[in-house]
Amino acid sequence: MRDEGEGEDAVKGMIVCPQPQAAERGIAVLKRGGNAVDAAVTTAFLQMIVSPMMCGVGGFGQMHIYLAGSGEEKVIDFHAKAGSKATPAMWETIVLGEEREGFGYALKGGVNAAGYTSVMVPGTVRGLYEGLTRYGTLSWKEACQPAIHLAEHGFTVSQEQATSWTVYPDRFQRFLVTPEAARLYTKGGQPYGAGDVIVNKDYAKSLRIIASSGVDAFYHGEIATKIVDDMEAHGGFLAYEDLEAYEPTIYEPLTTEYRGVTIASNDAPGGGLTLLELLNIIEGYEVSQYDWAGMGSDVAEYIHLLAMAMRAAQADRARYVGDPAFVEVPTKMLTSKKRAAEWRERIDAGERIRVPKWPMEPPSTTHVSVVDSAGNAVSLTHTLGSSSGVITPGLGFMYNNAMINFDPVPGHPNSIAPGKSRLTQMSPTIVLKDGAPFIVLGAPGGGKIVSALVQTILHVLDQGMTIYEAVAHPRVFCLHTDIIDVGARIPDYVCDELEAKGNLVAKAPQSYAPMALVQAILLDREKGRVYGGSDPRGGGIFIST
Repeated sequence: MRDEGEGEDAVKGMIVCPQPQAAERGIAVLKRGGNAVDAAVTTAFLQMIVSPMMCGVGGFGQMHIYLAGSGEEKVIDFHAKAGSKATPAMWETIVLGEEREGFGYALKGGVNAAGYTSVMVPGTVRGLYEGLTRYGTLSWKEACQPAIHLAEHGFTVSQEQATSWTVYPDRFQRFLVTPEAARLYTKGGQPYGAGDVIVNKDYAKSLRIIASSGVDAFYHGEIATKIVDDMEAHGGFLAYEDLEAYEPTIYEPLTTEYRGVTIASNDAPGGGLTLLELLNIIEGYEVSQYDWAGMGSDVAEYIHLLAMAMRAAQADRARYVGDPAFVEVPTKMLTSKKRAAEWRERIDAGERIRVPKWPMEPPSTTHVSVVDSAGNAVSLTHTLGSSSGVITPGLGFMYNNAMINFDPVPGHPNSIAPGKSRLTQMSPTIVLKDGAPFIVLGAPGGGKIVSALVQTILHVLDQGMTIYEAVAHPRVFCLHTDIIDVGARIPDYVCDELEAKGNLVAKAPQSYAPMALVQAILLDREKGRVYGGSDPRGGGIFIST
């Protein structure tokens, strides 16, 4: 597969995301002269229709925006917030255990994972509205219209969706949590197949109300009333006042320098802070010397260093990071070169880095990266978590299950509190060279997002890969004290060498192991070209004007 950008004419704009049906409609916005923010918001609404379990108006996320004319760069943080009826110790006595890979807490009855008690105050509608009205050129109604049309007339179930619902039946079970979800998204309780068309006129109706009345309809008006009535009738934690009070946070991104370029990403409770710390640790090693692309004899040493650095950054995240509105996060210390040097000393001394237990986000999210002809760029990640399975009758959309990622034990940085956002690894990131966007990237993938983005950046900057090679190349993941997860394309001889260094290796059967679905754009300003890479693990697309 060739990188977009080959040929005589320079590419003027590009969208990269996991959903071709959303991208092919979103690109029309750029072709009509809209800017990157217009296209990102429009595409995000379309993603909600075609990926109803991954994202929606009942979800949350973050949008990272770069404006070429002024050089202004902002992150719009629209995380979900715990409802006012939630209490810190309400689940302390029903903890069953912790998951190996994600360290997530399993609770009796799965009350944090599905159903009404898993839902937090949604932020997506308010966040997208703020982005569009501040930095876009389209009207709110224009941005909503393509998604309304798609919901009204139906989207086609992709092969990837159909496969996930059969291969991972626990995911499909979310459609059976409430009768309304089963009615809208199953065929009599059975999964739809690839090529089937799903129509959701209720979702279209809700979006029409949101489009015509703006965010007030969702947070103050008739939709808000229906949401709260349904939550109260089923023991949820949301009150009307929680919706009324919801506001996103807007700030300048955190940055660090890595080998002469600037990496800009989001603050806590997102994953960008950890992404920057991880890159700072790796910067102290000459990783370009390792033949990662060719799977040379030194690859095991490279993977071992990556794994130790991942554990180090995650150990700090678990110990110090929570919602900054509730926890004093030592951001400057965590993103400092001094802290990175301290971790390298411990790694070089052979210390086995241990990660304190904390819950990690499950892998069900989506992302869109956009650039336009003027040089504006957007990296937007939004999600339902792994979805609650709850749909209020008549509204058509599913709610998030963001409560799953709170620590149910009080007194920790990520413990439950009313109005608090829980940790997530969503990390919409922009790499800048000479002050302008060079790589625009992000990913769905729950707790594996940060490691996937960092490795993609390393593949380009240190290994000299094209952007498509970078997102398609094998990756590794390591948070557990002893286990490094790898895909089937990592040779056994490399795994043997890793185990000889004292690691345990878990080799997935898939060639493209589920290691987060990176969606990236690289801008080559010298050649006047824009290149795209949509992770082949997810059946996505890069499409240009």
